[in-house]
Amino acid sequence: MPFDPTTLDRTIPRSPGVYLMKDSQGEIIYVGKAANLRSRVGQYFGATSDTRYFINLLGDILDTIDVLITSNEKEALILENDLIKRHQPRFNVELKDDKSFLHLRIDERSEWPRIEIVRRPKRDGAKYFGPYHSASKIRQTVKVVERYFNLRNCDDLSFKNRSRPCLQYQIKRCPGPCVLPINRDEYGEQVDQVVLFLKGRRDELARSLKAKMRESSEQMQYEQAARYRDQLIAVEDSLQSQGVVDLKELDRDVFGLYREGSFLQITILMMRRGRMTGSQGFDFSRQGVPDEHVLSTVANLFYSGGHSIPDEVLMPVEPDGLEALMEHFTDIRGKRVRIKVPKRGTNKRLLDLAQTNAEHSFFQARQDEARRNGVLARLKRTLHLANMPHHIECFDISLFQGASPVGSKVAFVGGVPARSGYRRYKIKEVSGTDDYAMMREVLMRRLRRGLDEGDLPDLIVVDGGKGQLNVALAVLKDLEITGVDLVGLAKARVIDGLTDGDDGVLRSSERVFIPGARDAIRLKPHTDELFLMTRLRDEAHRFAITFHRKQRRTTHFRSSLSDIPGVGPARQRNLLRHFGSLKRLRESEADAIAAVDGIGPELAATIFDYLGRTSK
Repeated sequence: MPFDPTTLDRTIPRSPGVYLMKDSQGEIIYVGKAANLRSRVGQYFGATSDTRYFINLLGDILDTIDVLITSNEKEALILENDLIKRHQPRFNVELKDDKSFLHLRIDERSEWPRIEIVRRPKRDGAKYFGPYHSASKIRQTVKVVERYFNLRNCDDLSFKNRSRPCLQYQIKRCPGPCVLPINRDEYGEQVDQVVLFLKGRRDELARSLKAKMRESSEQMQYEQAARYRDQLIAVEDSLQSQGVVDLKELDRDVFGLYREGSFLQITILMMRRGRMTGSQGFDFSRQGVPDEHVLSTVANLFYSGGHSIPDEVLMPVEPDGLEALMEHFTDIRGKRVRIKVPKRGTNKRLLDLAQTNAEHSFFQARQDEARRNGVLARLKRTLHLANMPHHIECFDISLFQGASPVGSKVAFVGGVPARSGYRRYKIKEVSGTDDYAMMREVLMRRLRRGLDEGDLPDLIVVDGGKGQLNVALAVLKDLEITGVDLVGLAKARVIDGLTDGDDGVLRSSERVFIPGARDAIRLKPHTDELFLMTRLRDEAHRFAITFHRKQRRTTHFRSSLSDIPGVGPARQRNLLRHFGSLKRLRESEADAIAAVDGIGPELAATIFDYLGRTSK
């Protein structure tokens, strides 16, 4: 039963808090915050300039509105963020690009800290730097750190089980703390220098290195002085590669916003100690809410998600709940945070720069979207599809010498990978090497669930020719699914008796089999349609292979231990988690094996003796 707006006065208080819109199934479709709940919710049902597409749907899909009252607007802000992350309502703003950005992590509490590349920062006490929007840029940064600052770069498992220095030690990029006696204070100084370098405090680091270089030279420690000189050169090179945009050594984030109707782009420029260290952009569509509301929501999600909070945040308009936002960010950071809307001076020039970046990103995103939509339209025409293939899923089966079969599904939405839709399948019902039966099992499991959840793709692509296509057709028929397009994608094949003048072999183009057609459709070389389809198939194959290798590695490890008395599945898991491979376990002494959870000295001796016998 649709929600009745006339009940607002009786059901919605005028207090600050959070409101949750639900459909008839009880699913939360939108979460919002307000200083005055009744006033804010009432805006949805009166005359409104809000052009978000779901507003017009509320009369049909909205069933109930629940409210959670808070003491103040700041509490509502924090609660809104938690609820959006927990329930992921379909009509809320999402920072979808966040998951693809990389960060650098250093845990100074570790005995020998190292630099790590991670996807998502955690509140674990470590220091995080980033985000880096470019994988090449983060590799360049790590390369500089490894070359000039000599921190270990091996993972903890390799570090614990190493018996002699590795190649990084030989080429003087690691001091070898895994096996050699290293001065902890000197290593700690290197860690401090890396932290300054990554924080962007490179002037401060350069001054420190110059002083140490002079001191080492005066003490005739020329090798040490040369090392400081090399570090100084690396730091100064990095300083020259960045333009100075502000003389004040403050950390700032600058929000730029560009809008055309309900489509908008937000670009965040990250300034550290007066220099631009990176940027991040978010593209939104069908967002008709005012700019101040969007900025408030995006900033809340951005900084509550683990991104470092600067001294100042510059915005083009004052965000909703300004005081609550500043108080919330100050609590997270542990130090005062200011949000400003500059009208003149250096800060206004920074804001103009962010606005220019947002405008450029907006039109670039529209061009990319138009190109992808053009590709999808041409693919629809070429393959005679009934639907525009906005949501495509591709399935692949992987075997190794007839063993350990696995299936994979990858999803592309709007022509780009949607990794939240990737799935791996262990083959449970088929024995032997029957590819067709395995494909049937995987498709059955996926499509049955899709029917239950109302989540079916526009196009299904199976890796293979007519045989796999017929299997998929039978699955659709058995499940009585209509309205979903289906094709089979077969790899290029060698054409006998013909040559191309390069490697002496002529190959056909990729072939697409469609239901009811006798001959395959050959996609033209060097076209976006061919690139999209082969990328789909290659991604499904890669995803299946990685899972398959992991399965084989685990199976081989456990099968080698299954004959040892007292080593059951739980202890096999602990050994695998601790040593990572059977080779490392064989190379370990009994004392190291005994340190594994649930093993103990007596069982460790049994494992050590058994592995010693079987390796001969």
